[in-house]
Amino acid sequence: MKSLYVLLTAVALSIPAVYAADAPTPACVAHAAASLDALTHGDYAGARKDFDDAVASKLDAAKLEQVWEQLQGSLGAYQSHGVVGQKINSGHAVAGTALSFANMQLGFVAACDAQDKISSYRFVPVEALASTTVQAHVEAGGVRVSPLDVPTPVGPLHGALTLPAGSGPFPAIVLVAGSGAHDMDETIGPNKPFRDIAEELARAGVATLRYDKRTFDHPERSANLVIDAEVTDDAVAAARLLAQQKEIDPKRVFVLGHSLGALMAPRIGQRDPQLAGLVLMAAPGRPLLDVSAEQAREQGQRAHETAAQIAADEQVIAAEQKLLAGADPRHPPAGSFDNLPQGYWLGLRDYRQVEVAKASSMPMLLLQGGSDFQVSPTLDFAQWQKELTGRPHTAFHLYPGLSHLFMPAGKTGTLVDYKAPGHVDAKVVDDIVSWVKEQPAR
Repeated sequence: MKSLYVLLTAVALSIPAVYAADAPTPACVAHAAASLDALTHGDYAGARKDFDDAVASKLDAAKLEQVWEQLQGSLGAYQSHGVVGQKINSGHAVAGTALSFANMQLGFVAACDAQDKISSYRFVPVEALASTTVQAHVEAGGVRVSPLDVPTPVGPLHGALTLPAGSGPFPAIVLVAGSGAHDMDETIGPNKPFRDIAEELARAGVATLRYDKRTFDHPERSANLVIDAEVTDDAVAAARLLAQQKEIDPKRVFVLGHSLGALMAPRIGQRDPQLAGLVLMAAPGRPLLDVSAEQAREQGQRAHETAAQIAADEQVIAAEQKLLAGADPRHPPAGSFDNLPQGYWLGLRDYRQVEVAKASSMPMLLLQGGSDFQVSPTLDFAQWQKELTGRPHTAFHLYPGLSHLFMPAGKTGTLVDYKAPGHVDAKVVDDIVSWVKEQPAR
């Protein structure tokens, strides 16, 4: 494969290795994903849309086409790629994934500047992509952190067991991340909300298990992803693993889902009736594509897009909704939407999270940031309140001024706000602790 490594060296040398100090933002990951998707579909001009000036000057459409044809000449025909998410390459956090060709795999990595323009665009040996791992250690107050990997059909997911000081047995919570290829900390820019939650819960006597999503650790095996495989199955596996740990009270294991993880929490509870309860943070109460359409309108307006641009984004989502409405789950349409296969969206089409929650007797705690611009306090949280108020063992908390990450909200009401470092508000963790300790053992 000498020709491959000559090619990779040439590509790497032609693109500046410029890395941001923080983890890639959601906008950076989205730009990298859109570029790779365009490249694999032969849209070389579209693949350059979010390049910064330095990268654009070295990679015009003709050069991109040449590189892509050379890669396939060396590796065989392109077949698929995993979900683009945060990876570690040469010690730096980047947006990346694995690509599958007929003869072997290859890694793709990209980094962005402060404006989320792609400032580094490289193909590397797939072995150069690494996931985060945890080293066993003791933190302030005797909090103990140790690695605990979650077994799945696609391979283990790197995880971290965080235990309070003492011998237990402790109540415990599995943390289930939102949409995207998240690591165990649910890292977004400089922020690590799941690490915040795990550490503060442990100081209050509650253990946690958090883990990388399979799209983060095994993107090369995520080409035909469905929602239950990505979220439900791994959360159930994590909960059962957590219940088996000697420090954990197996009758007091809960699941906490954030955003997409919260949307799927009722399904997780349905699949694992041994759980002691569910915590839903920023849970969409409407179909996910309805939430996406609202985001397209509001974010477009805040980004000063034209009415025509906003309408075009809405039309794309409406077309997907129409396609799904007439689709047969046994034979999903070809292709993908938003870099996810159509089978993934079909799995969400027939899932009604509020109805599943109403039919369950499992205790539930629902939390919502009052300044969340991704999941609406008035359209989503209010829907949960309307349908579940009066349900036994159910509580609601709304936090004015907190964002989708349950941190103090920024000023722009856009993804740019997530670049500011922050921490999950202490009141949120206090409310989780109080509620968990009030719930009876299963």
